[in-house]
Amino acid sequence: MTNTPDFPERTPLPAEAAPGERVGADPWPRVGADPSPQPGVVAPEPTPSRDAPVFDEGTFPRILEPRGAGRLPLGDGTWHQLARAYVRVQVISQGAFLLLVLAVALALQLFLNLQWQWIPAGILAVITLVGLIITPRQARSFGYQLRRDDLVFRRGILWQRVVAVPYGRMQLVDITHGPLDRGFGIAQLKLVTAAASTGVTIPGLTQAAAEQLRDTLIAVAETRRTGL
Repeated sequence: MTNTPDFPERTPLPAEAAPGERVGADPWPRVGADPSPQPGVVAPEPTPSRDAPVFDEGTFPRILEPRGAGRLPLGDGTWHQLARAYVRVQVISQGAFLLLVLAVALALQLFLNLQWQWIPAGILAVITLVGLIITPRQARSFGYQLRRDDLVFRRGILWQRVVAVPYGRMQLVDITHGPLDRGFGIAQLKLVTAAASTGVTIPGLTQAAAEQLRDTLIAVAETRRTGL
């Protein structure tokens, strides 16, 4: 009788596992996940999170776009929008500017007995009132999308603009906010690239969304520049 050595059973690999890919791994990992790879496992390339809930907290539900057939299409993917508080900040800012213009014009008439100042004051007042009317609709035309290789930013209804910023070209990610912005919990995020024409400024982000977007973009940009 021949003795046959016992070998442990080999666990079959899943048929759909690609070379160098973790089985069941999310190709779009969430921000804050542990990036350290497990022994014997190749870590996936860091990519921005598309479903981070902080990007959509307190924002508008959908992007407004022109109705004409020649409009720039939204395309596929998830679009994130500005915070609702951005409209309130803009209304307060433009309303304060309008009151200041009227107060200066009235003071010139009362103290210096001038009349000509009402012409420029009236022009500025009309422009400001038009801005107050279109601000809510204009704010809902802003949107940004995190794709695998770049960030896409769009804005505008009458004059549309769509910019794609590759992660590897980003040189600086800056967050700014004024006193009124801090009072409503919003901030402005600016992306600086080698070409000034491709720079993007995203206004009206919540503070949490701006900070998380900054950390995500910096992490991905560093990876793309080093070629990992």
